[in-house]
Amino acid sequence: MTVDELDAKLLSLLTSEPRLGVLECSRRLGVARGTVQARLDRMIARGVITGFGPDVSPAALGYGVTAFVTMEIRQVAGHDPVLHGLARIPEVLEVHTITGGSDLLCRVVARSNPDLQRVIDRIVAVQGVLRTSSIIALDNPVPYRVLPLVADVPRHRAGRP
Repeated sequence: MTVDELDAKLLSLLTSEPRLGVLECSRRLGVARGTVQARLDRMIARGVITGFGPDVSPAALGYGVTAFVTMEIRQVAGHDPVLHGLARIPEVLEVHTITGGSDLLCRVVARSNPDLQRVIDRIVAVQGVLRTSSIIALDNPVPYRVLPLVADVPRHRAGRP
């Protein structure tokens, strides 16, 4: 495991208060500043920490509709050509390759339901996309989170399931 209990405390602290500096983190955790910096550097290098940027609300930018779009693609050329095409659509926030009846799952945003149709039309126009199906999200009662996983690290380090 790449995260120990001190790392978990540091991650929890920075997740709840992302603007804290290294010195303040070291003060609150009761460890040396160099220890905090070394831990951060190590977690960045190992890919545990993937960014420090602000979380931006698409709704605050005028994109009040969130939808999930599954798609079947033409497999002969693989995923890459389709992924490159999807990456050129600003409203496509993320893409996952998936198992099951579809090949890809996208989270997309739009300004309205009619605008969602425009976004889906752009997706369908990507070379290699055969078919799409979409689901509009009504609410996000449990937003993306990792703190429960971070809090669970000590239990797993102790070998408990």
